[in-house]
Amino acid sequence: MEQKKPKVAFICNHNSCRSQMAEAMGKLLASDVFESYSAGTIIKNQINQDAVRVMKNLYDIDMEATQFNKKLEDIPQPDVSIFMGCNVSCPFLVCDYSENWGLDDPSGRDDAFFGYTVGVIHEKMLQLKEKLSQE
Repeated sequence: MEQKKPKVAFICNHNSCRSQMAEAMGKLLASDVFESYSAGTIIKNQINQDAVRVMKNLYDIDMEATQFNKKLEDIPQPDVSIFMGCNVSCPFLVCDYSENWGLDDPSGRDDAFFGYTVGVIHEKMLQLKEKLSQE
């Protein structure tokens, strides 16, 4: 019998930038190990356009074609919660495992900072994939 993949939620306040990039990165790098979702507590009405452009340029991912802004109640109950680094109190979620990646919001910053943020997400995603594949 095939084991069900865990659901991982990438969470930040507005679900417009870091969490959206993490959802896209999770789908790209780890869909064989877990399902990726992103959500926020106070969502904006569109994905950050700099994040869309950077992900398209670096990974050829069109986040606007595959993703949309979601509140926590709009996604399945996660098994794993990854907080992106809200710099405010993160919501409490009942799940098997959680961690805070502590990423500064790149919104309004230059492409170099977006690239740095995406690089950190890429590295942490590979670490999370390794951790969850061993469980």
